[in-house]
Amino acid sequence: MSKWATGFLALCLMSGMLHVALIEDTLVTAPLVVCAVSGILFLLALIAGRKIKFDPVLR
Repeated sequence: MSKWATGFLALCLMSGMLHVALIEDTLVTAPLVVCAVSGILFLLALIAGRKIKFDPVLR
């Protein structure tokens, strides 16, 4: 896992826990939006950080 993916995962977890711990009544809050955005960026960082080996020689 790359440094970017680790950072986005930590941000997602922290903002999700902040939403659960502090906010009870409202449905959409700033920590929940940050959690969703950082979760999407985490997945993109995982996809971008993957090293796919390609063999250009066709046999």
